[in-house]
Amino acid sequence: MGWKFDSPLETLTTEDQNAVARDVWEGESLGGIAENNNRLPKPIVILMALTIATAFAITFPLWGQRPTAAIYAEYIQMMDTPQVQAISGDAAKMEYLVSNVKDTSHKALQDRHPLEMDDLRMIKDQIIELQNQGAPLDEYTVVGSKVVLANFFGNTKADGTIERKQPWWDKGYTIDVFYVIYFCVAIVIVIKRLPDSSWKPDHSKAH
Repeated sequence: MGWKFDSPLETLTTEDQNAVARDVWEGESLGGIAENNNRLPKPIVILMALTIATAFAITFPLWGQRPTAAIYAEYIQMMDTPQVQAISGDAAKMEYLVSNVKDTSHKALQDRHPLEMDDLRMIKDQIIELQNQGAPLDEYTVVGSKVVLANFFGNTKADGTIERKQPWWDKGYTIDVFYVIYFCVAIVIVIKRLPDSSWKPDHSKAH
């Protein structure tokens, strides 16, 4: 199974291997299907590239972004106020909190990571404790009923500590980019292991 890489966009296969492929192509009926050896149509390539680009554009940032304690801080501040306590039912209370948030900078993340009142009650004391310590809430991740220091390692801050914020490029894109590259490379290998498109099979030999 020979490989060659001097002209990868034409063929990745040595000439002797291409000769075997041509013999099989022309010598077998392939169930009566006459498969030609044409180039992948350019509109298909453009459509695939457009699909990938559009998918990345409309999902920015991806749902892989983790919820931080900062996005629930205002909920915690409001949940014990008389206005909220006067509301009957946890669902109605939560709806009030979501509808009356003043800091809209976290709105998108709040929508992506909704909580119930019971969830807020479980993380309430932990977030208040962090606030009392003056800890940066955006460097703490909410994992179930726990609020933990995020496992990110970014820039070094002025006080010598490491910034624990999720970087903009790691919002679920890292694994996505990997699979897109893997898919495209796999497709190129599959296509270019065939004889070059300049060769046209003679279907009359097996039909």
